[in-house]
Amino acid sequence: KLNTTASAQAVSWDGFFRNIQASSPSGEAGETRPSTLLQGRVLSHSLDMAQKVVEDHLAVHTLIRAYQIRGHHVAQLDPLGILEADLDSFVPSDLITTIDKLGFYGLDESDLDRSFQLPSTTFIGGQDTTLPLREIIRRLETSYCGHIGVEFMFINNVDQCQWIRQKFESPGIMQFTNAEKRTLLARLIRSTRFEDFLARKWSSEKRFGLEGCEVLIPALKTIIDKSSAAGIDSVIMGMPHRGRLNVLANVIRKDLDQIFCQFDPKLEAADEGSGDVKYHLGMYHERINRETDKDITLSLMANPSHLEAVDPVVQGKAKAEQFYRGDTQGKKVMSILMHGDAAFAGQGVVYETFHLSELPSYTTHGTIHVVVNNQIGFTTDPRVARSSPYPTDVARVVNAPIFHVNADDPEAVMYVCRVAAEWRSTFNKDVVIDLVSYRRFGHNEMDEPMFTQPLMYKQIRRQEHVLKKYSDKLIAEGVVTLQEFEEEVAKYDKICEEAYTSSKDEKISHIRHWLDSPWPDFFTAEGEPRSMSCLPTGLGEDVLQHIGQTASSVPLQDFKIHPGVSRILRGRADLVKNRQMDWALGEYMAFGSLLKDGIHVRLSGQDVERGTFSHRHHVLHDQEVDKRVCVPMNHLWENQAPYTVCNSSLSEYGVLGFELGFAMSNPNALILWEAQFGDFHNTAQCIIDQFISSGQAKWVRNNGIVLLLPHGMEGMGPEHSSARPERFLQMSKDDPDHFPEFSGDFEVQQLYDCNWIVVNCSTPANYCHVLRRQILLPFRKPLIIFTPKSLLRHPDARSSFDDLAKGTKFKRLIPDEGHASQSPGQVKRVIFCTGKVYYELAKGRKQKNLERNVAIIRLEQISPFPFDLVREEADKYANAELVWCQEEHKNMGYYDYVRPRFLTVVANKKPIWYVGRDPAAAPATGNKSTHLNELKRFMDTAFNLSAFQERDL
Repeated sequence: KLNTTASAQAVSWDGFFRNIQASSPSGEAGETRPSTLLQGRVLSHSLDMAQKVVEDHLAVHTLIRAYQIRGHHVAQLDPLGILEADLDSFVPSDLITTIDKLGFYGLDESDLDRSFQLPSTTFIGGQDTTLPLREIIRRLETSYCGHIGVEFMFINNVDQCQWIRQKFESPGIMQFTNAEKRTLLARLIRSTRFEDFLARKWSSEKRFGLEGCEVLIPALKTIIDKSSAAGIDSVIMGMPHRGRLNVLANVIRKDLDQIFCQFDPKLEAADEGSGDVKYHLGMYHERINRETDKDITLSLMANPSHLEAVDPVVQGKAKAEQFYRGDTQGKKVMSILMHGDAAFAGQGVVYETFHLSELPSYTTHGTIHVVVNNQIGFTTDPRVARSSPYPTDVARVVNAPIFHVNADDPEAVMYVCRVAAEWRSTFNKDVVIDLVSYRRFGHNEMDEPMFTQPLMYKQIRRQEHVLKKYSDKLIAEGVVTLQEFEEEVAKYDKICEEAYTSSKDEKISHIRHWLDSPWPDFFTAEGEPRSMSCLPTGLGEDVLQHIGQTASSVPLQDFKIHPGVSRILRGRADLVKNRQMDWALGEYMAFGSLLKDGIHVRLSGQDVERGTFSHRHHVLHDQEVDKRVCVPMNHLWENQAPYTVCNSSLSEYGVLGFELGFAMSNPNALILWEAQFGDFHNTAQCIIDQFISSGQAKWVRNNGIVLLLPHGMEGMGPEHSSARPERFLQMSKDDPDHFPEFSGDFEVQQLYDCNWIVVNCSTPANYCHVLRRQILLPFRKPLIIFTPKSLLRHPDARSSFDDLAKGTKFKRLIPDEGHASQSPGQVKRVIFCTGKVYYELAKGRKQKNLERNVAIIRLEQISPFPFDLVREEADKYANAELVWCQEEHKNMGYYDYVRPRFLTVVANKKPIWYVGRDPAAAPATGNKSTHLNELKRFMDTAFNLSAFQERDL
């Protein structure tokens, strides 16, 4: 009898030969052994048998692996039973769906009752190490081809794969106690009856109900329960519109009357912005988790209809909470993201967000993704909506396991959620739950789905509700009685009716009640600023000197820096000695002084550590020791706040969304995102339009994020020139035709009333001031800064330490301080401008010897428009003609924004003439000589004092 190892990794034929010789039949005493020829035949036959045994065992191991890899393709995932939940609808040829498939492995029906040794890579045996083939196939079918489809074999970590196998293959592992089943039923009742109640009361209102995937509510609650038990006490969630009201009601526990009153057409809006539709609003709530008896904070982020745009915002907020709590492994704070199937596959920001998941400065240590897979997107079939078999295939890029589950099997869903929460707490990596469900009604409740999906909706209309299926099952099992079930339904219906009655008392909709990121110590109890003034942003000489010296040194011993960097640091030291600063030093002064005051500073974006233009060098690299770096900014003061500077992935949409979320968490932090070139912000336009520009108006959400956008026409072509200032200015909400009253602290009041601040600083000192003002203001507004390129090293773009001395502050407008200002009556033309073009104008004026005839005034803060300071200048040069000069094309830049405001300042009594490039489609020319010719042409116009004579207004 041959003893063969079932693993069959290597077969020693010499061993077999010895084994067979030892077991060969020997004769009686004195008899000779069989002849060598016979021995050879026996050996040959035995070897054939041995080889067959080994091959059969190998075949069984291959069969087990096939189920682990491809079993999900034949899993019963679609509750409707008419569609394939994945687009790859063929049955893999290596899965035993019929007996004739055994031949694929060289096995036949007679092998079904043979026992085979199980490999160490399966847990289907439980305590048994061998099983009959028939039982092996049955257990594999149970584990991988039932209502759960597990995709995990692409993961390149053996321990993680073993962990998942154990969770799904161990016999009888998916067991629930009667108490757990009753809890699940109660949650399913709440989810279902909530939607039924809304449908009864407001049958013609859009609410984007959850019908068809009611199991989402118990699923989320299971994830939160398991995570709470593992130590999580803060969960930040993002989701699209479908099912949001139900999540707010039954997961976050928003008061039902607050939700129901949103349906009242007579409900008046409070005077705090535009507000938003009810299924976009967010919520923040602290409560006790009933299952674990622990405190938990739940935050559902407000978001627009732009699907998946909230994903990176949630991740940024979760990262910020982890950072400020010192939760370096994500054991206290976690994020949950819900997705629609069509958006998950179709929106690129999903991929951008996944690719942040393992990056050191962006990881949130594992996110649980829940896909509400309706198998349709509005009216679009998956067959024309995606190219991948599943909507979740994007998650494979980060080795996230994907659990597909039939949403009409609540217990299977709960088990998958339990495993997902355990995976996240064990490995701190992303995981995806694909809830394969359906949408009982149209895209919204008013829509007719039969227009486009007639067969699907015929089946949906026949489909029994999941609550009916599950309650019948539990009643049949004796877990609950029919009476208990009906009492539970009646109990929740009563809660809804009582909340409906009290909701009628609500007369005004306060968006503040829906705030998802409160800052309790920053504002008053009413949510108002504690003052309406801003402290001066200047600094003491000792602080400036100390920061300057650290910025020009290497604080670590035996640290070898690049000779080029050494040269830059020496240059900085010389500037500090002369009490001067360039752009990089001005930024250093702002960041360093805020760190001293305990303000965390985070600068993120593509190549920000060095700076795209090699000017910043905030991270020094040892030239001889790999990965040894020095961040001098973190060596400024003994008890300073931390400085985070991090190169991001090559993403704008995802990373800007992430930084926006980060800035939501803490008002006492300066969070900056820098675009590699200003015009690259347009791939993050969705975040700018939907969250940054209008976020406060829609969701009463203050945010102090700073966008640094390198901008300037320097002959670098159409894609490296313009940060598109016109777009930001067009979205600024100040009124061009209203001349404001100058009362109180007008500068601060203007900033409080605006939706964001747009500046183009021309000096390092003013750049430093505006960054410090951003934190010293008693409220938070987004700040858009058009930053320079050539000015980074321009010898005239320097500031004295005096410009940052104590008592100084940000200059919204820099007046002319030369000869023109001393005799304003002689001035014939006042040129208003902003940014880099000032230096070209100043040079041109000097060359033409017009310093007494032309005044040049710099608008440093463009929006909100400094009406008070512009009026002073216009009055001062009352006899001069007014000109706006910009280097951008006439249909771009600032002209369309500033022109009506200048006319308001002068009460339409005189024109404001335009000097600059002609209108164009592209932001800049790609030809250097054309660029220079355009510059010369408008410079000539700027200093031609008769250029506008006899011109029609």
